[in-house]
Amino acid sequence: MPRPAAAPAAGGAAPARRVTRGAYWRGELRFAVGLALPLLAALLLVDLANGTLDAARGLCWTGLSLLLLAVLVPPRVTAGEGWLATRGVWRTRSVRTDLLVTVRLVGGVTPRLLLRDARGATVWVDPRALVADPALWCQVERGARTAQRRRVLRGGAWLLAELGRRAVEHRPRAPRPGSARP
Repeated sequence: MPRPAAAPAAGGAAPARRVTRGAYWRGELRFAVGLALPLLAALLLVDLANGTLDAARGLCWTGLSLLLLAVLVPPRVTAGEGWLATRGVWRTRSVRTDLLVTVRLVGGVTPRLLLRDARGATVWVDPRALVADPALWCQVERGARTAQRRRVLRGGAWLLAELGRRAVEHRPRAPRPGSARP
């Protein structure tokens, strides 16, 4: 994805870009691997116990487990100053959050956010990934506020406000001074 070019610093060197990677993804990856590996082990053990395990069947069971893993691994969400990207198994999609045009919640059992920018690019994101990761949410919110100031965001500002409320509720709270017990 072409990212906005950063202006060189006073010393001539370009400043480091701050990229936030979603922490929610690691748990989902562990869950997917935790299902695919036991399935592979069970299929291989049953075939081995029946005496029917050969190279072709072992390859078939490995392929089936890899297919399950590919289906279950969620896209990895990353964000930076003015952009959001999701990297799936086969492709990467990105939008400019500072040029967001619409934000919609689509789906039933597993709702997804559909983000569309002024360039026509779209990204599907699990809202739980944004709510569970404050650093990721801050990057998206900052870009969306820029889009609102530019009057580019036409639909979904209420949805972003609701997600922001959920993200604030989800954040762990620091203990109040004097409330900690020895």
